[in-house]
Amino acid sequence: MRVAEAGVWGTTVLAAATGRAEADAVAAQSLAEVTALAEQCLLAGLAGALPTVMRVLADRAALDADVGHLAQALPALVRALRYGDVRGTDTGALAEVAAGLAERVFVGLPPACAALDADAAAEMRRHVDAVHTAVGLLADPPAASGGAASRPEDSPAEGRGGLRVRWLGVLRVLSGRDTVPGVIRGRAARLLLDAGELDQDAAARLMGLALSPGTPPAEAAAWIEGFVGGGGGGMLLVHDEQLLALVDGWLTGVPAEAFTDVLPLLRRTFSAYEPGVRRTLGELVRRGPRERGSTADGADGVPGFGPGLDTERADAVLPVVRLLLGLGEARTMSDDNDLAGVGG
Repeated sequence: MRVAEAGVWGTTVLAAATGRAEADAVAAQSLAEVTALAEQCLLAGLAGALPTVMRVLADRAALDADVGHLAQALPALVRALRYGDVRGTDTGALAEVAAGLAERVFVGLPPACAALDADAAAEMRRHVDAVHTAVGLLADPPAASGGAASRPEDSPAEGRGGLRVRWLGVLRVLSGRDTVPGVIRGRAARLLLDAGELDQDAAARLMGLALSPGTPPAEAAAWIEGFVGGGGGGMLLVHDEQLLALVDGWLTGVPAEAFTDVLPLLRRTFSAYEPGVRRTLGELVRRGPRERGSTADGADGVPGFGPGLDTERADAVLPVVRLLLGLGEARTMSDDNDLAGVGG
């Protein structure tokens, strides 16, 4: 009965799928639904439905002024543009819509991040992460026929010097604007640090400003969640003792009456770390900032972390590494340095 009912879309599987995709595009309630449908059409090889889907997508993108909707729609569109399909379907129309969406997000994101409550700020932070990932793909398109790289203005060099640079400028604005919620400011600073646009000293300065005594504890805790929350945040604190000392110093100075208010937020941030990372952070904090910079070995040291290279521990793993890489008989670091250029 369902097969018979589906016959209204077409008399073959391809025709029915094409007709259903076109109808879904017209009936879609949000821009994100249309971009997801475009990605599905590429994966399914429904080239016949793409013109209708792209027309609806362009119309919806031109009329939708909500930055959250635009940011939500961009990732699926960029994935479709970046990877296309195995049939080499022409995605030139997708490239134009994706570039237009990205530009509108860049312009509208800073004012859209002002005066948000906690829930809206958390949602906008997720949008910032999604746009950052999408821009990374969009700014470096593959050299495939029919894709974005086929257009001169979207060459990899221009993409890196255009969209990526403008997006990093948006992140700088977000990281330094007081009207932006702390969780978004912290996340923007973290993304700039990961992108190599901030050095450790500049990141420490931003954190010092965010955790200054004049900042409300809840706002400072939100900044910490944005900066060190998510993947890699714990290891960042493990390997950057200056940042860890700033967090430790701020936390110990939180007034007692405010501590119970910021505790749930901090617990949510740090509970997402791997158990080993939490244990290492605890050891580093227990040792105290003065002892972290000490070169003396002692029982308080954290295994695997030290001021210099432990050649004895390194020699213990080199034989296995050489065997895995097929480099012949096992040697130690004191014998040669053959492994130095393996990762190049």
